[in-house]
Formats: sequence, structure tokens, C-alpha cells
Amino acid sequence: MPHHAFLPVRFTPIQTVAIYGHEDRYSQHRWAPDQSFLLEKEDSASPISAYLDIPQIISIAKKSGVDAIHPGYGFLSESPEFAQACADSGIAFVGPTVENLNTFSDKTSARKAAIEAGVPVVPGSDGALESAEEVQAFVDEYGLPVIIKAAMGGGGKGMRVIRNMEDVKPLFESASSEALTSFGDGSVFVEKFIERPRHIEVQILGDGTGDVVHLYERDCSVQRRHQKVIEMAPGWSLPDELRKELHKYACDLTSRANYKNAGTVEFLVDTADMKPYFIEVNPRIQVEHTVTEEVTGVDIVKAQLRIAAGATLDEVGLVQENISVRGVAIQCRVTTENPEKDFAPDTGTISVYRHSAGCGIRMDGIGYSGLTVTPYYDSMLVKYTARGSDFAETLARMKRVLQECRIRGVKTNIPFILNVLTHPEFETGIVTTSFIDDHPELKQISTSRWNFASPSQTDQRKVGRLENSIRYFANLAVNGHPTELGADATKLSTSHADSTSKILPAVERPSAGGTRKILLEKGPEGYAKWVRENKQLMITDTTWRDAHQSLLATRMRTSDLVGCAPYTNMALSQAFSLEMWGGATFDVSMRFLNECPWERLEKLRAEVPDVPFQMLLRGANAVGYTNYPDNVVYEFCKKAHESGIDIFRVFDSLNYVENMELGIKAAAASGGFVEAAMSYTGDVADPDKGKYTLDYYLDLAKKLVDLGAHSLAIKDMAGLLTPKAAKMLVGALREQHPDTVIHVQ
Repeated sequence: MPHHAFLPVRFTPIQTVAIYGHEDRYSQHRWAPDQSFLLEKEDSASPISAYLDIPQIISIAKKSGVDAIHPGYGFLSESPEFAQACADSGIAFVGPTVENLNTFSDKTSARKAAIEAGVPVVPGSDGALESAEEVQAFVDEYGLPVIIKAAMGGGGKGMRVIRNMEDVKPLFESASSEALTSFGDGSVFVEKFIERPRHIEVQILGDGTGDVVHLYERDCSVQRRHQKVIEMAPGWSLPDELRKELHKYACDLTSRANYKNAGTVEFLVDTADMKPYFIEVNPRIQVEHTVTEEVTGVDIVKAQLRIAAGATLDEVGLVQENISVRGVAIQCRVTTENPEKDFAPDTGTISVYRHSAGCGIRMDGIGYSGLTVTPYYDSMLVKYTARGSDFAETLARMKRVLQECRIRGVKTNIPFILNVLTHPEFETGIVTTSFIDDHPELKQISTSRWNFASPSQTDQRKVGRLENSIRYFANLAVNGHPTELGADATKLSTSHADSTSKILPAVERPSAGGTRKILLEKGPEGYAKWVRENKQLMITDTTWRDAHQSLLATRMRTSDLVGCAPYTNMALSQAFSLEMWGGATFDVSMRFLNECPWERLEKLRAEVPDVPFQMLLRGANAVGYTNYPDNVVYEFCKKAHESGIDIFRVFDSLNYVENMELGIKAAAASGGFVEAAMSYTGDVADPDKGKYTLDYYLDLAKKLVDLGAHSLAIKDMAGLLTPKAAKMLVGALREQHPDTVIHVQ
């Protein structure tokens, strides 16, 4: 982000910088910001480790002039060490202070702070536990069940419920290991496990002065494996007195700590007596913040940025008396998990990705057609948030959105979520954290139930199988039988060439004749003279050129073009030229197809000896997008001519003769035929329309011919050359340059 990006003024433009790991190199978030930088790591290191490398992240931030870092939802978002590193480097951390993080990112110290603030807590350990024996001692005192939680981080990672004594040691070890992998810290603590509670959390914002406001509460009780699946705001089915009590607890705790920026204070409510218990503070923005934004109208991320810039709550416009809720919002997390296989993560390429929309619908996601879903990170693909005047209307909108959404190529949990949303118990709006575990039938995906405006599950399976088959046969047609699957080319009954010969006529091998033979024998001047004396219409074919870059050139490898080259040679042997090389084709061959453009040119030249090859040369820019030294352009033209280019069409979109001069001279020095292009952007038939008059083009043509052009090209870039104007321009050019070839493009 540029310097001074965080002035406390509304609508100040902010530039963005992203970081990405090697496994995320094709992810959309790499291309969305103004700049993005790769995080280096050892080949043996885990993909997550790159995002936990604090020194490297700070180094990138400093080198790119970043003023502030938003840590997002996970990884280092609750790391005091990261926040301190930002502070030491003069970079604003868009989140709580280091002191806040030291207090609340470690759930054991957060528990202590809650006790000191008079907030009720679940019986639990006083600090992080070092061994399974310490867990056993806690169980001996409080009994089973208990829950082990990661001291750092959240999202259900590092959490295990112990119901049997023999599970104490293995579950302690697995929770600690998962916490270490997810958050870089394996510390865990233990609490008494409350059966079938409701999970309620209060969103707060503070400015670091002790001034804190709440944005009401969210009901996050629908969970699977301690990870939230569905969230709603507000907790409309809670008793009003309990809601007010939760708001007060949340504000008292965070105000006492001079909390700064966004945070969430989480509670479990024992449904037996509706008594709340503090469980943790998430000192970061959460995935489910969207439901709060929808019902309060407060942009939490924007508030985060302004508070990080030094604004107070008053300056942000957040006054408790002015904050209210309107309606109900529900968020559903769509993940690439297969409910029929115990929610095993699914990977692959998304072939179809089409969102649903409508009144009261918000979509936050990373998905798109062509996205490759990897196994390295969280499986969440998109969050849908529906808003309505009441719970029933919101629920109906969410059902429709999920039924109309189309995601194919990978399995998703959408059918499972629909099962949850349509369950009679959920439709009451009152469920507990054990709701999914209490109803195993929710995981049973019907083959015909969800057929409103969308294919049934059976149809989706058929479509998926069909798409996979089409992809397989397409790959087979292009690349042949894969040897990695045991194919033996020597045992195939027919070859690709045999199949082709049944469709296409036989063609002789290259004959070294055609118009190129004339060019080689007579030279550029002689070829120009021969073309002028030829009474037949001559053409330049551009099928292989970058004019077709989105349809042909970028989609065909050298081997594909070589396969059709003999037929091209036969069909175009009497053509003026075949324009087949230039900036886009050079760039695409090298960057998109990962092939050497020079080798491509030479192989095609060998297969098409009868047709002059033509290329587009951007003057001093050659085939690039910047000016190159003169000797580079000369050497490039020499190499291009030696590799097979016969005709150089030298071009400048602004008709800048000084830029074209270098290209013309370099092309001529290589021994090639020089065609100078004039970009036609006016109307010579109407001299009152600006400076692009007939005299302008005649003067330009004279300069180009004087520089040594063998032919003149009228490049009608925008389709402006009318029949009347063409007759005037070509006629005047012919009169002025009777011996010069004129080429209309």
C-alpha cells in the first residue's frame, strides 16, 4: 500500500499488495491486487508454512512500501509476534494491539481476563497443559466429558471432545499436533464440556481508548466438528434479558482491556437453565462477520481500516445508541467436501461455476470456472448471506439461492446444507451445537429431493461423468494415448496420421516452389516488381497470426500446427504471404504454451517452404512492449530472417515515423522484404474531420518509401476505410508511387 494510504478520510483510495504461496500461484487472489509477491519456502516445508513466515512477510511489505497489513481470518491473524513485527517495522497491523493479542489470542489468558472482569466462565484449566497427565488430573476433578482446545487460533482446529478415559492421551496428542500445524503453536487447554449448548457470539469494535461498541450477536450453533456451518444474526430467538447480559459481558471485558479494532466475544449458553459461559475472544474479524454487516449496516472491514489509521469510534460514526438491527441474516458456508464420504475434502478443477442472486443476497467467494481446488488449505469455496425481514423470509431466500447455484467438477456440501435448512427443528430457529450429530440423516443425500430449478443429484452425477468423459477424450485426441496409463504406441492399430489421411486429401511433401521461390530468387526488390506486374488478386493469410490469438494461436501447440502445415503450404503456395509471427504469437508461445518461439518458427518454416512468412514488427519495440537498443532490434531481425521470416510488416499504431525507421532499416539489413504499415484512423473522404486527411497519408507514405519500404500497407485498424475513401487513397498512392506494392488490410 502506498505511503499515506490511511488518512482518516472517507473514500481515500488504497492500493493493495498480496502474498501467495507456491501452491496458490494460480489462485485468483494473486491477480486481484495491484501487486503480488511469492512467498518462498523449502520444498519439504508444508504449504501453510509460507504464510507463517513472519520475517519474509515483513520483508516483502517493507520492500513494496506497505503501510498496513490486514491479516485476514487465520494464519497469523491472532499472532502477537506478527503484530509486534509490524509495529517494529513501522507498519500498521489492522487488528488488535500486541497487548490485546497477548491477552486474548491465548485462550488461557483470555479466560483469566474474563474472570477478573466478572464474566462467568466454564470450569477449565488455569493455563496451557503440557501433557496428557495434566488433562487426566482435570478429568479426575471435574469428570467427563471435557473438551481440549487450541490455546491459539480457532475455526475448530485443535479441538477434541473426550468422553472416555482411554481417549485422554491420543486426543490430547492429536489436538496439540493439529494446533501446531494450523497456528504454529501446539499449546492446548481443557474445559468442562457442556452438553447441547447454544453458541452465541457478540461482535465488538473498540478504538483502543476503552470505548467499545457491540454490533449485537450471532447464533453460530449449527456446527460440525466444532466448525461453524450456518450462522445467523441477530440471535432473535434468545430471551431479551439474556441478549442484553451477553452484550454487557462482551463490552465490559473488552473495554477493560482497552481493546482496539474488531473482535468477537464467544459464549456457550446452557439450554438447561439459559446460563451463559464465556469461552473465548477471537481477536480478529471472523468468517461470519457478513451476517452482522447485513443486519446492522456497518461495514466492519472499513471500520477496521479506519481504526487502524488512528480514528476513534466517534470519528468512524459508531455510537452505541445509533446502532440497531433490522431483519435477520443467515450465512451458509459452501465447502468442497463430500457429505456422502464423511465430508472428505474433494479436489479437482471446477468446470461450471455459476452463482445465484436476487433480492437480499450477498456472495463472498473465491470460486470461478476453471479454478483448481487443492488439498492444502481450508475447503471453503463461497459464503452466501441471505437477508430478510424475518427468519422465515431469510430462510426461504437462502434455500432458493443454494438450489439455483451451479458448481460442478468437485463435490460440495450444498445438498447437506439444504437438508439442514429444511429440517423441521432448524426451521424453528432454535438449535444447539449437537444438532448435526443428533441427526445423522442430514448426511444422507437424496437423489431426487433437490430438483427445484436444478438437476437432481442423479442428473448431476450423469453430467459429471459426461464432462469427465469429454475431457478424457479431448485429451486423448490432442495428446494421444497416455503412456503413464500403460499405453504402447507400437500396439495401436491405427495412428493419428492414418486417421487424418481418411479425411484429408493426400498432399505431397514440401516442394520448395510457389511465391516464396520467386522471392528467394529475385530478392525483395524483384519480388515487389513481380507482384506489381501480377494481374491477379493476391492475399495475405492471417490464420496463424495473433489476430486469432484467442481462437487458434494460443490453443495450438507447435506439434499441432506442424500437423496441418503441409496442407497450408499446398493451399497458399500462390499467396503473397502467410502472416504467422509477431508480438502476441511470440509471447504466447513462450509464456502460455511454454515453447520456444524460435524453434516453432524454424519447424514451421521447414514444413511450409512455398509460402513467404510474414511477421509484425513494432519498430523499435520489436515484438515487445518497450523500446530496445538499436543493436538488439538489428540482431532480432537478422535472427528472424535466418529462422524463416521473409516479410517484415513494420508498424506503429500512432504512425510515429521515428519509431518505424529503426524497424525498417533493421528489417532491410537482414535481407528481408519490408512492408511499412500506415494506421488508418481518419476519413480522407471528409477533409473537415481532423488532421488525418489525404495529404497526411500521402506525406506519410512518401517518408516510408524513402526509408526503403518495398510495399505500403493500409492498416484499417477500426474498420473506417469506406469504399469511397479507399478509392481516393489507393488511387492517390498509386499515382504517387507507381512501382510500390499497395496492400490493404
